[in-house]
Amino acid sequence: MTHEDNTSGWDAIDKAVGELYGEQEPKHYGTSIPYMLGGPDPLDGISVYAVNTPMPHWHFVTYGFSELYEKEMQDASKSGYGFELTFRLTRSEEETDPPAWALNLLQNVGRYVFTSGNIFQPGDYMDANGPICLESDTLLTALSFIEDSDLPAISTPNGSVQFIQMVGITGRELEMIQSWNARGFLSASAMFMPKYVTDLMRNSYADIPSVIQAVEHGMEQDGSSTAFLFIQQLAWESPRKRLLQKSVPAKLQLGAKQAVLVGTILRSRILKGASLSLIGPDTSILFEAGEHPAVLESDRQVTLTVNKQIVEELAENLRPVEGTFEITSLDHILVQIVRTEIKDQEGHVIQTIG
Repeated sequence: MTHEDNTSGWDAIDKAVGELYGEQEPKHYGTSIPYMLGGPDPLDGISVYAVNTPMPHWHFVTYGFSELYEKEMQDASKSGYGFELTFRLTRSEEETDPPAWALNLLQNVGRYVFTSGNIFQPGDYMDANGPICLESDTLLTALSFIEDSDLPAISTPNGSVQFIQMVGITGRELEMIQSWNARGFLSASAMFMPKYVTDLMRNSYADIPSVIQAVEHGMEQDGSSTAFLFIQQLAWESPRKRLLQKSVPAKLQLGAKQAVLVGTILRSRILKGASLSLIGPDTSILFEAGEHPAVLESDRQVTLTVNKQIVEELAENLRPVEGTFEITSLDHILVQIVRTEIKDQEGHVIQTIG
């Protein structure tokens, strides 16, 4: 640990976790070269505790998203990014040390926050675009975030710090969360996942009738909390800009992987009067609720005003299969579904959808 003159932020975290685990000495994993000096790991440290209830598991606590030493950021109300992450992972009887992949996962999430500036709040989620534990057979390919029930927010000399627990979820569970919200899904799954301990080998909760029923009821009552959806395969072709092709309709292109999800979220949000933004590499499409269908194009965004009839037509036709269909009541727009190729870290295609 550096900054020996002032470790008040670090000490405050130690005190909070110490009140939970008493005299247990954690396994602590620090960084040899600080991130600010070119080191690869943004978090200064991760402490890991062995816990036996409600089942044997490891409890990881990060040090580094908040200000551990001197106060540097202008916002006096919160320390650094205002949170530290925790993670609970099942522990087998023969395990004496926590697995390295979990430490790497927390550091990778740290890199995302430090490079993008995007912070996490309870209720957020994140697609890992692959197994959270590389080269494993786990179904868990995404993360959701919720308050750590054992670690309330604390006040430190550098501002407040909230402890946010990271929870591993499957791809289908992520779609449930996107169609409704993370808090609702996690609450519906709590009886199967006490204290939200992540188990790499578990089956998906998306097949459990009580969870399905809770999600369907929540979507109907609340709509979807997903206001923005990032889509790699998103394009808009507007031949109206070419004078000789005025009669050719515009075309919206979507990848097969997220076609069904887009339809589900659209139905959930638009019917509640809320909008949905699809954000792609080169364009963004904003769907707004309105009785009178309209298409408005600008340099940065296409706004589509859609009513219930159009939403139902879209939801019915958005399927994970290559093809094109026309929305006649929305200026005869063509919607094209294109094949999605899912690749591993080496760039090899491991799955084709569509």
